[in-house]
Amino acid sequence: MKTRHAGTVLGMAALAMLTVPANAHAAAVACGGGVSTGRVAVNGCISAQRGKEGKVYTREITAHVKLRNTGPRAANVSYEAFFRVVSGGHWVKLGSGRTYVPAGETVGPTEVGSSTRVCGPVRVEIRVHARAAGSGWSGWSTAGTAQCQT
Repeated sequence: MKTRHAGTVLGMAALAMLTVPANAHAAAVACGGGVSTGRVAVNGCISAQRGKEGKVYTREITAHVKLRNTGPRAANVSYEAFFRVVSGGHWVKLGSGRTYVPAGETVGPTEVGSSTRVCGPVRVEIRVHARAAGSGWSGWSTAGTAQCQT
């Protein structure tokens, strides 16, 4: 009986893998240090995908949030992400959202927003914070990347 169940689960997993499109150009997501709001841990994450518009090379910088509920009850969590060029840039809001995080589970990385930039020899970073229902805003979790690394 257990073998049949395991076979069914593995078969369903294999079928699910076949239906997920493979993206050869998918950008890796790197997460920064964690902060918390009540019982929810928050990580700001960043990805940078290279592109080209005509003769100009671009980089799409995407902010993500990863949320982990360490408590015994589910939580509704609001989050915001901001972006800046490190050398003298100011913070610009990329996006915000809200999600449900089940007790003891992790949600994400979930895309919050993105910005397409012309490539340059600069470092960029994002910062994310979150607020679980009934709690205050967390501190900032930051992540950064060289804007046009190969």
